[in-house]
Amino acid sequence: MVCNPLDLAYRYQDVRTPFAGRSVHREAADPTVVFFRGRYFMFASMTRGFWYSDDLVEWTLQPSERIPAIDYAPDVREVDGALLFTASRRTNGRFFRSVDPLADDFEEVAPSDIAFWDPDTFQDDDGRLYLYWGCSHKEPIQGVELDRATLQRIGEPVPLIAADTETRGWERTGDDYVPVVRRGLMGKVMDAYIGDAPFIEGAYMTRVGDRYHLQYAGPGTQFNTYADGAYVGDRPLGPFVYDPHSPFSSKPGGFITGAGHGSTFQDRHGNWWHVATMRVSVNADFERRIGLFPAGFDDDGVLFCNQNFADYPMQVPDRAFDPWTEASPGWMLLSHRAVAIASSSADGHDPALATDESVRTWWVAGTDRPGEWLQLDLGAEATVHALQVNLADHGLASRAPKRRDLAKATFGKRAVFPDPQPTEVRLELSLDGVEWAVVHDTIGTHEDAPHAFVVLPEARRARYIRVTAGAMPFGGAFAVSGLRVFGLADLPLPGAADVRGERRDPRTASLRWDAVPGVVGYNVRYGLSPDKLYHSWLVYDRTDLEVGSLNAGHPYWFAVDSFNGAGVTPGAAVCLH
Repeated sequence: MVCNPLDLAYRYQDVRTPFAGRSVHREAADPTVVFFRGRYFMFASMTRGFWYSDDLVEWTLQPSERIPAIDYAPDVREVDGALLFTASRRTNGRFFRSVDPLADDFEEVAPSDIAFWDPDTFQDDDGRLYLYWGCSHKEPIQGVELDRATLQRIGEPVPLIAADTETRGWERTGDDYVPVVRRGLMGKVMDAYIGDAPFIEGAYMTRVGDRYHLQYAGPGTQFNTYADGAYVGDRPLGPFVYDPHSPFSSKPGGFITGAGHGSTFQDRHGNWWHVATMRVSVNADFERRIGLFPAGFDDDGVLFCNQNFADYPMQVPDRAFDPWTEASPGWMLLSHRAVAIASSSADGHDPALATDESVRTWWVAGTDRPGEWLQLDLGAEATVHALQVNLADHGLASRAPKRRDLAKATFGKRAVFPDPQPTEVRLELSLDGVEWAVVHDTIGTHEDAPHAFVVLPEARRARYIRVTAGAMPFGGAFAVSGLRVFGLADLPLPGAADVRGERRDPRTASLRWDAVPGVVGYNVRYGLSPDKLYHSWLVYDRTDLEVGSLNAGHPYWFAVDSFNGAGVTPGAAVCLH
């Protein structure tokens, strides 16, 4: 069982920029997962190593100083029986090879004759090797064949993917597809640099049968609309045709948003998964996390991700499974807008911010002393199955020691802290707020679990939940962006929501529905046919939505599912031309 964002020991960054000063925050993004010699290996930006897992649930961080720490968007593929690693850098790329990554035996095997950004290598069934790359608001994603022995290019690069915001709504920049209004000196610099142009980036190739699915990300990692789309062709270098079901990976709503720049892979049982970048982007634009989603290819060969309730608990069966019907355990969110109290609070960071279902807002204790606590009242007894404690990075630039190993970055300089930081918490449940039972306790262990997901061995009845702090990163204050409780409430299912709306323009649909009594929220599903509602948008505290991600020239079907602590009531789909 997992819950997005994945609970990984994300490394802290020391970032210095001439415009924003210093920021210290966790970051990992642009993940590549490969199944190699019976294990899963995940490489992500700014990790100073990589993670490995036997089951996609429990991940162990493996430090490495043999691969570059500051090069962005690491790509790792199995090529000729070994892992081939490369990543983005300010000059021509480099290739590293490993046959035993846990022994940290990476060796640089060749420089590249290409200056690339966001690379992806792909070895076809015939053994031929290809490189795809691109991360630009002006230049297209390109591809070229590589010599397997020298890793140098064969022939000239082929342009493959460019932006088309006039017909693809999801490629438009801005939260909720609303153009960004930038302010200050940095805003002027960015307006002059890119304006409203999206970044088209993060290429990744997957072959299924005789079809080649070239995936890419847009419009920008700092937006809730960060997503992955795809082109399809019958040869590794095309020609490719845009897949109108794009974006196949998109998560613009819910607790944590964004699902772009990732990789699509099969597990040991043949199940497909997509791993992608999710955004926080409060301390800095590149403050990001990693999400894992069930994926697949339908009977028509369309690539999809199941991202319904994509930040709720998800099963990872040790067998082949149906990504639509077997991923969810059926547990619902019980903590949305729960009454919250705390031992103390910093100005502007009251306890209610820990239950508003946004990773971008957080409660902060009034002191940095261990023992500060946050408590929820669910309003009634419920059956609790799991809890998630999401910690925020608050004011750490004034506490963390300054790194001396800074390297040049796109803007300014940065370094990656090599050591884990403690995130010690105690979780307790109670029926009456007087007698408490400890269900999880890491105080004194120095455990680093910034998004701790705790599945109870047996479900428990509870009304009150309390989390207490032990040691925190760099001795900072206890800061919680989400104390989330999952289980089942003693309630009837909500009524159905009837959606209505219109196409405001070829790329945008305006939806609205009447409020359903007793709901927690709504899951808006949509797609190109009633049997392919592959997109979803989780919303709370509202009964309308502007969906700006549509592809012009296609009718779309929309359904609004209502949900509460007892479960989900599907809505009927309507078509908007």
